[in-house]
Amino acid sequence: MDLTATTADLAAAATEVARLLPTRVFDPVLAGLVLRANRDGVELVGSDREHAVRLNRPATVHEDGAVLVPARPLADTLRGVEDDQVRLVVEGSRLAVRTSAARFALPVLDLASHPGVPPLPPVAGRMPSDVLTAALTPVAGATSKDDALPIFTGVRMLAVGDHLELIATDRYRMAFATVPWSAEGSLNVLAPAALMADVSRLPQHTVVTIHADEDRIALSWPGGSVSTTLLAAPFPDDRARKLLEAIIDSTVVVEADALAGAVRRATPYSGPHGSVTLQVEDSELRVRGSDPQTGESEESVKATIEGNRVTKTFQARYLADALRAFSGRRVELRIQDGLRSTVLTSQPGEDGVELKYLVVPLRTVA
Repeated sequence: MDLTATTADLAAAATEVARLLPTRVFDPVLAGLVLRANRDGVELVGSDREHAVRLNRPATVHEDGAVLVPARPLADTLRGVEDDQVRLVVEGSRLAVRTSAARFALPVLDLASHPGVPPLPPVAGRMPSDVLTAALTPVAGATSKDDALPIFTGVRMLAVGDHLELIATDRYRMAFATVPWSAEGSLNVLAPAALMADVSRLPQHTVVTIHADEDRIALSWPGGSVSTTLLAAPFPDDRARKLLEAIIDSTVVVEADALAGAVRRATPYSGPHGSVTLQVEDSELRVRGSDPQTGESEESVKATIEGNRVTKTFQARYLADALRAFSGRRVELRIQDGLRSTVLTSQPGEDGVELKYLVVPLRTVA
């Protein structure tokens, strides 16, 4: 194999593949990156049997071929190269990375032992990458990082006609989004949030195809694809949806960015529990923080109020995450009495994404 490619392009692709692969494995083959060169360019492939990625990049190929090399050393080497162009050529048991003034050599691994990338499952539907990003980023952010409870580490994806419903929870907060899409099949899965969070890295202004079967889900776009195995745990759909049916005690409409800023400034005063308090007044929302050691903070944010004047205390970081999902828009807080959750929502944006975010209060102050 012998090829010349744009360094920045190749470095970015190698970094993406390396990021997906495990850092500690007994079999170094699973931490390897496959390079395949032909007249169409160069393909970069990585797989640890559970996750898989395939990226295509343009290249001038002097000699076709395929090689398996350690992924992270290759990515690190390419990121450090200052030349605009780089040449990769197999030299015996080494892959040489050549520039105008330097040569780096990586060991060649056993390509025959690599598991390869499974074929993509059947197509379920398509949508613009920007729309998918707008919906999946906040929903995936509401998942748990605790692998001991896999049901809460996934994003529930369900196709309902010409819309796709996304829902996720870590038991303390929940995000729900509805997005328009072009359905071409069925979709009813619980997908790992780790893959779904990667949607923010997809090329902008392109069309993403979602593939799924009983075992795997994949996202593909012109120039690449990622796939992973599904979570087997059943998601409590009915119970989760009922939580979004708020029995409203008070409704607050406020600029999301203004409230998020007040929460951010109150966080240094959030105390040992990291909590901030929202107090609903006649025409404003007061954001308070209190810490016996740091001191107190209080800030008023203009708001439109309907219903009772109530006070709620929230985990500051959960409330901040929820407000971030509505950045640039007016958000409606549907506050329920007692210890029931507060639902944040807004009118669908120009992209047609409808988002609801539920946050559980820490306590209620009369």
